[in-house]
Amino acid sequence: MNDALAPLLTPEGRALLAEVRGTAPADELAVATRLRREHPAQLVSAALSQARLRQRAAVKFGEADADRMFFTPNGVEQSTRASVAAYRAERLKALGVTSVADLCCGIGGDAIALARAGIRVLCVDRDPVTAAAARANADALGLADLIEVREADVTEVDTAGHDAVFVDPARRGGRGRIFDPEAYSPPLSWAVEAARRAPVTAALKIAPGVPHEAVPADAEAEWISDAGDVKEAVFWFGTAPGAVRATLLPGPRTLLGRGLPDPAARPVGRYLYEPDGAVIRAHLVAEVAEELDGGLIDPTIAYITADERHTTPYASVYEITDLLPFNVKKLKALLRERGVGTLTVKKRGSAVEPEELRRKVRPQGPNAATVFLTRVAGAPTMLVGAPAPATGAERS
Repeated sequence: MNDALAPLLTPEGRALLAEVRGTAPADELAVATRLRREHPAQLVSAALSQARLRQRAAVKFGEADADRMFFTPNGVEQSTRASVAAYRAERLKALGVTSVADLCCGIGGDAIALARAGIRVLCVDRDPVTAAAARANADALGLADLIEVREADVTEVDTAGHDAVFVDPARRGGRGRIFDPEAYSPPLSWAVEAARRAPVTAALKIAPGVPHEAVPADAEAEWISDAGDVKEAVFWFGTAPGAVRATLLPGPRTLLGRGLPDPAARPVGRYLYEPDGAVIRAHLVAEVAEELDGGLIDPTIAYITADERHTTPYASVYEITDLLPFNVKKLKALLRERGVGTLTVKKRGSAVEPEELRRKVRPQGPNAATVFLTRVAGAPTMLVGAPAPATGAERS
């Protein structure tokens, strides 16, 4: 076990982790001073650092798992959210996969989901601390029988004995995020070739901003969001070459592309639909517009307008009460007249920052409203409204 984690896995280290659980940042100095009277200073520091990482990780893994797991700072930052990992694992299981080579496994978040789906996993990471954390996590969650962790360069690992390959290349470097897929570690081109050799299927986790031109012709491209936040893109091999889909969690709800042309622009109607980010990233706004019998408010803006209220899981719906040319004074007067004190500001196609607008209009009053800063037929425009009330079908 790597020296960075080994002390925390001893009985003394585990007891210390339990003692510092939930320590607030403001209390850390006092807690550290007290504990250093009884424990080595380095161990106390490591325990407090791990406690902070566990608190951060609870958002992705849930408190119950995060409190038993071991993390590195990069591991927390780059790990897949548990709900997304579980969805992907179930999809692999449905494809008949029983074993996966998880390359660039990180601290093991995806491997945990795969093992819980009953899939045997080979975890590979070249960083010794990260591999140690993955091994500790498999043990802590009772999954060591299904997860083997290997510290190695993924480009040198033989994956022939596994049904599927999953690759999550490192997309961060010393200067932050890496946007060029060929600068990933390993490069996207290497990951694609490794995926093509998988006997059953393969999945490559990619940043959601990946351009569609980078999708291999023999891959299916899927964009995934969780609770409205776009989390990742996945290139699937051995499934449906050329297919495009947007998947929304929880659910899952999946929208398949049909190759529709861009929807036409039309005058703003009573309702405005804001497509989910995964739908926008997957370039499937046209499929949603057709479902809603709607059109775009502007040829370059991914807001859909329609005269009728429709139910769809793929877009949030707002009832529009006012359409104004962009003018802060007019908006301020309108909000004052309506008694709006709670103002939600959304923007698409506008350079104005929401907080800047709030400071200028200074909303006051008991009511709430939403303003969209956007373009309509090319002109800077403000649309004022509110989330449309749920229909009976949605409430049930």
